[in-house]
Amino acid sequence: MPGSPAPQASPQPAAATALRPAPVTTPSSAPAGPASFTFAGELTQGGWLRGQAPGGTVSAQIDAEPLVLDGDGRFFAALDRDAPAEARLTATLADGRIVEQALAVAPRAWDIQRVNVARTAGIPSDSFAARRAPELAAIVAARAADTGAQGWRQDFVWPVTGRISGRFGSQRIYRGEPGSYHSGLDIAPGPGTPYVAPADGVVVLVAAQPFSLEGNLLIVDHGAGLNSAFLHSQSIAVSEGQQVRQGEVLGRVGASGRATGPHLHWSLMWRGRRLDPLLFLPPQG
Repeated sequence: MPGSPAPQASPQPAAATALRPAPVTTPSSAPAGPASFTFAGELTQGGWLRGQAPGGTVSAQIDAEPLVLDGDGRFFAALDRDAPAEARLTATLADGRIVEQALAVAPRAWDIQRVNVARTAGIPSDSFAARRAPELAAIVAARAADTGAQGWRQDFVWPVTGRISGRFGSQRIYRGEPGSYHSGLDIAPGPGTPYVAPADGVVVLVAAQPFSLEGNLLIVDHGAGLNSAFLHSQSIAVSEGQQVRQGEVLGRVGASGRATGPHLHWSLMWRGRRLDPLLFLPPQG
């Protein structure tokens, strides 16, 4: 009808908000762990390092020597007294990639004495050679033992404190011909002084009778290829196969075997590489 108001349009319903599926979060395919080697230690001749391999590592080595990796990819490695100026860490990852890292190895100024006398290389008697052969075989077997010990993870402590009577790496040169270098650390606290385990380990050798050179010899495996040898003991307080804890008494200082006086000769070795015990220790208190 004229004059009637125009009909109102029916209100339109608001447009429904489109529902979008929430983004799906997928776990990262990258393996846990660092992208490259991480480590700390003493990168010098006779030194060592503890570290972690890259995430996803299935095998690793330092130069040509395989590394033992724990469940978290952690490892121990070491550098020989005569190590060259560079070492190389190599990891093979699960996807086939290779990760490499070069290590600069600092040289050491060893205590070298040059003497103007000929080196006397005595020929061992048949009886000495016959006695020595099984001793050397026992030492080699003990050094190769893998007990799963975990002492390699620890900060080492002094087995005994006292006067340092011989340092690792010292050597004499006889008219240009090098003699054997000193393979351990000599500590002279006095005869009968107890010495202790510098780190956790498993006893892998106790000489049943004094060895011809080492005397009453004790070797402890710290795991991951690292082991300690203690020479010239007056007595030994532990037995083969025994687990020992850091700080536990192992024996008493003596002068058994070929020794000029009572002292503890302590040597450290990793996979045939001879190491400087002083690089594992804090200063003497």
